[in-house]
Amino acid sequence: MTRVPNALPFWLSLCLPPLAVFAMVQGGWTIALLPLATWFLFTLLDALAGLNTDNPDPATPEAQLTLHRLVTLVWFPVQFALLCLMLWYVPQAEHLGTAERFWLFFGMGVVSGTIGINYSHELMHQKSRLERWLADLLLASVLYSHFRSEHLRVHHLHVGTPRDPVTARYNEGFHRFLPRVLVSCPQSAWKAEVAMLARKGLPWHDLSNPFWRYAVLQTGFLVLALILGGWAGLGLFLVQAFTAIWQLELVNYIEHYGLTRRHLGNGKYEHVLPRHSWNAEHKASNWLLINLQRHSDHHYKPDRRFPVLQTYPADEAPQLPFGYPLMTMAAMVPPLWKRLMNRRVKAWRKQHYPDITDWHPYNKALNPVA
Repeated sequence: MTRVPNALPFWLSLCLPPLAVFAMVQGGWTIALLPLATWFLFTLLDALAGLNTDNPDPATPEAQLTLHRLVTLVWFPVQFALLCLMLWYVPQAEHLGTAERFWLFFGMGVVSGTIGINYSHELMHQKSRLERWLADLLLASVLYSHFRSEHLRVHHLHVGTPRDPVTARYNEGFHRFLPRVLVSCPQSAWKAEVAMLARKGLPWHDLSNPFWRYAVLQTGFLVLALILGGWAGLGLFLVQAFTAIWQLELVNYIEHYGLTRRHLGNGKYEHVLPRHSWNAEHKASNWLLINLQRHSDHHYKPDRRFPVLQTYPADEAPQLPFGYPLMTMAAMVPPLWKRLMNRRVKAWRKQHYPDITDWHPYNKALNPVA
């Protein structure tokens, strides 16, 4: 065990909002700064900084994690202020053309997806009411509130099985994965919440159904965009929201691609193990993504704070060849992705499930569910 890593590198995300302000004031080539920083700069930093295989003590007291937690707590006010400023300023800025406005909000979506949704993921797993509300506000700002229900009620229970929409199937390209999850995830999230209400003897329309809260918050953000930026602002807000959703689903796609749990018969599956998530030990992208790439341990203990997430040796948990920023770019080119990953999935299957000879039901999500 090693000591908890320094909190300061995890605050690098706070460098992105000033870049956004600089880009909207300057225009021109600077509109590319946000995507360049999140995708390419951190890929370069990964190459320079190398890997981090240290495991901090998971029993570290919360008092020693205050500075780590704080970055996730302050992010919503920062992102909200930036979004409001852009909605007010960009539609009326005479020095910005239509294409520049579009790409500025594309860049904003990269930030609210890469950082905002990722931080909401950390927050929604905690017991604190404040943290869960911050998660809801971050998700509402990209019109993807149902992600909380889908992630907590569906994904963590059924990952690696046909009941989990966001477990990417072997040989399924991202361009097929994305429309599938955009349709199936809201449905599975709704069904999970309705089923939970039914177990309590409550109807679907009971006010405790979080979908009421999701609807109010998302409507609030749409109205705010319209007030601040007019119809143009509303359109640009939607660009930002879709870009953030696209970023999230790219990450969902790579996290479990081709990794399926053994079907035990009668719709039952083996327990989730470290081998059912792709991991990356790349230091810089783990700073940016607050250790999201230590994904196996997150599934083992979902409420474990990000600074003390553990990493596993390659024989226990499969490792990606590069960090998430570069791997998500590769996922946008299906032939390249399959060239990188299909052989790794085949090697993983041979290592962990040498007795399974017919993978067709796993590849097509045809195994029965209970």
